Amino acid sequence: MTIDPSADRPVYKQLADLIRARIQSGEYRPGQRLPAENDFVAEYGISRDSVRRAMAVLRGEGLIVTELRGSRVREVGEAVTVSISPGTQVAARMPTEPERKQLGIAEGVPILIITEPDGETRKLPADRTIIEASKEQQG
Repeated sequence: MTIDPSADRPVYKQLADLIRARIQSGEYRPGQRLPAENDFVAEYGISRDSVRRAMAVLRGEGLIVTELRGSRVREVGEAVTVSISPGTQVAARMPTEPERKQLGIAEGVPILIITEPDGETRKLPADRTIIEASKEQQG
């Protein structure tokens, strides 16, 4: 896959598409470090700013995590199955920074707010939560 500077689609979005495809195909595996910014600059002949913008797009999608030593493919934690009963409300939103740290989730990953009929509320990472609805008992 190549990047075409003369295309209608911005260069940074083309790079994000390329990296996303490599993550989805398994070429870049969870936990694997991505090439350095300079490597992308040299390989595709694009600006450092374009690489940084592409990484920001992928962070916003929750696909990568950027740390002091560079970016890596985000590892998805083990899924949790949550049973909900009739009357339970489920909403999704982006977490606050403290919620993100508390739940250990990457930037760009939403949280689920599960509110039980009694008012009890739980916050869970959306990328690791499976919701199982129980059927209402018939009398």
